[in-house]
Amino acid sequence: MTSNTIIPPATRLNAVQEYYFSKKLREIAAMRSEGKDVLNLGIGSPDLPPHPKVVAELNAQSQLPDTHAYQSYKGVPELRAAFAAWYGRFFKVKLNADSEVLPLIGSKEGIVHIAMSFLEKGDLALVPNPGYPAYSTATKLAGAGVMKYPLSAENGWLPDLDILNKKDLQKVKVMWVNYPNMPTGAGATKPFFEKLIAFAKKHRILVVNDNPYSFILNKNLLSLLSVDGAKGTALELNSLSKSHNMAGWRVGILAGHADLIQTVLKFKSNMDSGMFKPVQLAAAKALQLPQNWFVDLNKIYAKRREKVFELLQMLGCEWEEGNGGMFVWARVPERYKDGYELSGEVLYGAHVFLTPGGIFGSQGDRYIRVSLCAKEEIFEEAIGRIKSGGDLKSPPDLTDHIVKPPNSIA
Repeated sequence: MTSNTIIPPATRLNAVQEYYFSKKLREIAAMRSEGKDVLNLGIGSPDLPPHPKVVAELNAQSQLPDTHAYQSYKGVPELRAAFAAWYGRFFKVKLNADSEVLPLIGSKEGIVHIAMSFLEKGDLALVPNPGYPAYSTATKLAGAGVMKYPLSAENGWLPDLDILNKKDLQKVKVMWVNYPNMPTGAGATKPFFEKLIAFAKKHRILVVNDNPYSFILNKNLLSLLSVDGAKGTALELNSLSKSHNMAGWRVGILAGHADLIQTVLKFKSNMDSGMFKPVQLAAAKALQLPQNWFVDLNKIYAKRREKVFELLQMLGCEWEEGNGGMFVWARVPERYKDGYELSGEVLYGAHVFLTPGGIFGSQGDRYIRVSLCAKEEIFEEAIGRIKSGGDLKSPPDLTDHIVKPPNSIA
């Protein structure tokens, strides 16, 4: 890599690329500047607001004169207590608010902190394919290598632990998992998590479950930490971005054994100076919202998902029934080379952006992902554009586009 500046970039950046959505958003912005009204149905950034009480709390706390100083590196006691109570109420997991809860400036920050705290040159991390690109990126930035493990519809988008048990895992220190899964929407079960913890203990691997999608169209609230003996073997990330419509607020959590949390805090405390206190106190208020908050939120997402199904049916795609999360994962018709081709055709032919599944790994090449983070009228507009044809290939006459995989969530 060459540079016209006084010094070149660090060589560690050679192992990673600019985040796909960072580049794609620039392209969409350029198209819009040319007068093309692009509908973005690709990114999972909630368009709905937080609860009014949460916004009111932020406003009230911001007016106080003593809330603008540096804050504790481990978060204010009120937020840690609220996170611990939230996990106890919804996941039936008991956490020590003082030592087993670490608030984060968004869970994406936590992925990097974990990688930097436990991985180094010569180590390997197990990374899902398809999976959130940040797992691979953080692993590489820490100097470690990536060992990808495939996920497939045939296995319910769960890792095949029997196959992994036969591999040489001596250098593996961390395994990234993500359930409910992004991008597929698949969920895990308590028996599978029990097998996963047993697998991790056998091979002395730290399992990290990224769990921000539990509350979105998912009936099975489940934490990896609910498994007996998991705390010393696993860490779990969570976030208010999706569950409470607070993506831009950047509030997350890392939960697990006190010794593991302390290790991450040792790194994190050198990276930031804490979160704005009013944000933390407003987040604590959000964590106390009643069950009705999630019920009402999911009613909106369920209606939007029906529109997405209609859109996908017009494109001739297949999707899996019963999966949750704020995306729909769909297999593209055979007439397309891959999801990139369909995504490009819809973007340039109808000015509708759908995420190609290949950005999440080779196992996603035949798929696209559609976000539910848009109003129903936006989906209707997208359907109208695709229905009108434009430059799109005509979809075949398919009558059943729903695939029921094994281990699907009802």
